[in-house]
Amino acid sequence: MKSPLPLLTMALALAVTPALAHDEKALMNAPPDGPYVQVSDVLPLPEFLPGLGTLFVNPDTLPAGPFLAYDHDGKLSATVYMTPLKALAGGTSYDGLGIGSHTVSSVDIYYNAGHPGVEEPHAHVVLFHDEGAKSRLAK
Repeated sequence: MKSPLPLLTMALALAVTPALAHDEKALMNAPPDGPYVQVSDVLPLPEFLPGLGTLFVNPDTLPAGPFLAYDHDGKLSATVYMTPLKALAGGTSYDGLGIGSHTVSSVDIYYNAGHPGVEEPHAHVVLFHDEGAKSRLAK
């Protein structure tokens, strides 16, 4: 079976290309306004996840997200997508995904075997919004 990552990378490029309508300034500091909820308030996860930070998500956009990832100081540091591999392999696409910030300094894509909220194997696609974001989310 071919790896779904080329498809995922292409889907990501298409998803972040259009400028989606939202007030980016309103998302820069935690907590964001509704409809976002703090993931640790609705799932058995810690408030701060090393590597991802404090996550907020609009429940209507699950499982893909976007998940807004904030550092310990409440600064938006990344936008995270969690895309189930089985759904991608089956032809599901995730179109028009939102972004927390239009500034992206780097992108990481990696496998996750599953966790509360997205139990099945999936890919994490992480858009870091500034040069120091990855290190701020690591600890």
